[in-house]
Amino acid sequence: MPIQFQHEAHQKIYEKIAQLAREIWGEMARFREDAPVFLLDMGSAFVRVAVFPWGDDDAFVNARSWVICGAEIKPDLMHFLLRKNDDFRFGAFGLDKDDDIFFEHSIVGSTCDKLELKACVMAVLATADRFDDEIQQRWGGTRAVDRTK
Repeated sequence: MPIQFQHEAHQKIYEKIAQLAREIWGEMARFREDAPVFLLDMGSAFVRVAVFPWGDDDAFVNARSWVICGAEIKPDLMHFLLRKNDDFRFGAFGLDKDDDIFFEHSIVGSTCDKLELKACVMAVLATADRFDDEIQQRWGGTRAVDRTK
């Protein structure tokens, strides 16, 4: 199934981001054929980079790394994640609908350049890789990378 785009700008921005990703990461970037998405790994973390439409004439790039799946969501874990969010320049921890912990950052697609894309993706990967073991040891769950094996 070919990628479905919401509008022309969405497609053009995805094509620009895909080309930048190929220049930066080469074959390490694995592209989906059915969605405007590519995947990368680093250490014990992986990141999904998706290009989403934004309004009628732009798109945004979202880099998301699932950190821990199935941890017991307790007040001390939430306090830990929120306090860590205060320390970050780029990105933040969150919970998805399944209460899996992720770290993500988004940037504007139309103005994104190679340096910004690399900084965004690498910040997300490095943060997930840095915190997955600590969160798992303290609150349980499975590192997202272990769940995908």
